[in-house]
Amino acid sequence: MRTNDELVQAEERQTDPVRPRMTRTRLGIFVATLMVYVAIVVGVLTTSWPVRFDWQVMLFRPYKQWPEIHTFLDYFVVLGQRGPTAVAVAAWLGWCTYKQKTLRPLLVLGTSLLLLNATVGAAKIGMGRLGPHYATSIGSNEMFAGGDIFPSGHTANAVVTWGVLAYLATTPRTRRVASVIAALLALGVGMTTVYLGTHWMSDVTLGWTAGLLVLLVLPWFEPLMARAETWLLALWRRLRERGAPLAAPAPATVALGGPRAPADDERPVREPVGAGSRGGASRVPEGRPHLLPRPHTARSERTPVTPTGSRRPPHADRAPRTAPLGPAAGRGRTAS
Repeated sequence: MRTNDELVQAEERQTDPVRPRMTRTRLGIFVATLMVYVAIVVGVLTTSWPVRFDWQVMLFRPYKQWPEIHTFLDYFVVLGQRGPTAVAVAAWLGWCTYKQKTLRPLLVLGTSLLLLNATVGAAKIGMGRLGPHYATSIGSNEMFAGGDIFPSGHTANAVVTWGVLAYLATTPRTRRVASVIAALLALGVGMTTVYLGTHWMSDVTLGWTAGLLVLLVLPWFEPLMARAETWLLALWRRLRERGAPLAAPAPATVALGGPRAPADDERPVREPVGAGSRGGASRVPEGRPHLLPRPHTARSERTPVTPTGSRRPPHADRAPRTAPLGPAAGRGRTAS
C-alpha cells in the first residue's frame, strides 16, 4: 500500500514534461523503423539486393585499403562492446542518481539493456547467420548456419547505450546535442565493424534499427519503472529500519523529595561494643582511613589516685599531677 506522498510523486513522474512520452510523432517513427527492420530481414532471407550489396562490400576488402587507420579502429570499436560501455554509462548514471535523489537513470539503463538482450539476442540465435570471414559460397545469405551476427550487436549496443544519455537529458537543447553525438558514435561503430570484416552491411543496418526500436519503446515502460522505483525505495527503508541499532534504555530518574540512597562515604559505620562499657552500649568510633588512630581514654577508665599512689608505673616523660601523700600527712592536706 503506497502512501499519499508516493502516489503524488508517481503522478508527477508520469506527467513530467521532461520525460519522453509516446506521442503521435514518436509512434509514427516507431512504426516506420519497424517496417524498415522487417524489410531488411525479408531482403536477406530472400537473398535480394541487401545480400548482393553485402558481397560487393566484402569483395572490396576494406580492411586492406587503409592499413594506417586499422590500429585506431581496433580501439574505437570498443565503444560498441556491451561490457565496457555499460560500465562507463552506469558509473555516470549512478552519479546522476545520487545527485538527483532518484533511481530513474539506472532503471532506464537496466530496462533498455534487458530489452536489447531479449530482442537482439533472440534474433541472432533464431537466424544464425555467418559472418563474412566464415562465408561458404559467394552470393549466399549464410542464414541458419549456426552464426550469431545478424543483427550487429556492437551497432545496436552503441545506439542504445549512448542513446540512453540523450533519452535522460533534462533540457531539449541537451537532448538534441546528445542525440547527435550518440548517432555519430553508433554510425562510426557500425561502419568500423564493416571495415574490419566482422559484419555484413545488412547486419549493421539491422543493428541500427534494432537499437532505435528499443529507445522508441522506452516511454511505454515509464510507469513500470516508476512503480519499481517506489517499491525499491520502500524496501530500502524497511531494510534500514530493520538493521538500525536498538535505542539505549533511559536512565532511571529520582522523584523530587524522595529518599536518596546514601553514598559510600555517608553510610553509617558499625562500631564494636566494648566489653567494659556500661550495659554493653559504649561505642568507640573507628578511625578514618586517612587519619592515624589516636589513643583515647574515657574519664571513667582513668587510674584512680590512692594514698599509696598510682598503681601504674610512672612515665618517664611526664611528671605526676599531684605529689604523693605520706603517712604523716593529714586527710585532705598536702605535704608542705
